[in-house]
Amino acid sequence: MTAALPLIGHKDAEQTFEAAAASGRMHHAWMIEGPSGIGKAQFAMRCAAWLLGARGPADAPFDAPTDDPVMSRCLSGGHPDLRILRRELNDKGKLKQDISIEQIRTFNEFFTYRPALGGWRVGIVDSLDELNRNSANAILKTLEEPPKAAIMFLINHGSRPVLPTIRSRCRTLRLHTLNKEEMAEVLKLQGCEEDVSAIRHGRPGLAVERASETCRIATNAARTLMTSMPRPNDALVTRAIQAAGTDQTAFAAFRDEVLSRLAEYATEAPQKSRVWLNTVKLAGEVDELNMDPEQAAAKLISGLLSAPGR
Repeated sequence: MTAALPLIGHKDAEQTFEAAAASGRMHHAWMIEGPSGIGKAQFAMRCAAWLLGARGPADAPFDAPTDDPVMSRCLSGGHPDLRILRRELNDKGKLKQDISIEQIRTFNEFFTYRPALGGWRVGIVDSLDELNRNSANAILKTLEEPPKAAIMFLINHGSRPVLPTIRSRCRTLRLHTLNKEEMAEVLKLQGCEEDVSAIRHGRPGLAVERASETCRIATNAARTLMTSMPRPNDALVTRAIQAAGTDQTAFAAFRDEVLSRLAEYATEAPQKSRVWLNTVKLAGEVDELNMDPEQAAAKLISGLLSAPGR
């Protein structure tokens, strides 16, 4: 999570949050939701730093620079009144599948203390999508009995259903994909080449992630596969599985390109919408099974090739 660059877009959400703070009736839990890669974590960090005293210029107080002392402490993880909850690494140095209940218990305990600097205690959960059933239930303790001067930001990418008991205790801020001008500005700040596909999706975090060589290869493999449909040869299918199976980000790039192409086909020829819907469902099943990338790619392609009406 970083706020090193200016926050581009999301002005409506920013104004809503500032208005709530100015009203003196700040809700204790905010669900920041929207597609992944649009800046939700960065937005939550800026909200947290602003509450803890970080300030930008007079005409944009929300946009504190990284050399602001409060923002600097937040970004470094050294602010005593801020906790950020993410998945931890396992013994093999890989990210665990979920945020554990033990992490939630420690997170909940943080809110039982008085603010070290006399202001707010702020927690960020990045993200709700990575809570398992037990950890999701455990976080309800703090949501149901919020301590004074405490506020929580829950990031929600929307890849898993959120418990109604969690959603009902949060105020929701919906962030949207960026427009073309905003995307171009972000890509320029990130030092990335403008990519028509990335700009179309309006998700700068996704664009930066997909700029890697493995993701480019996987995306190109998906495009080649879709162009060869409905009868790709065996060698092409094998290359697609290998490219998509390199790692999780490569598979995600491959999957999203396939689904994007299918959505375009369904728009042009509504009779093909069934193939798109079936593949979306299959992609969801693959995520739930937590397959390794190569297995996931093989299953997705197999389902695509056997889909009726393709």
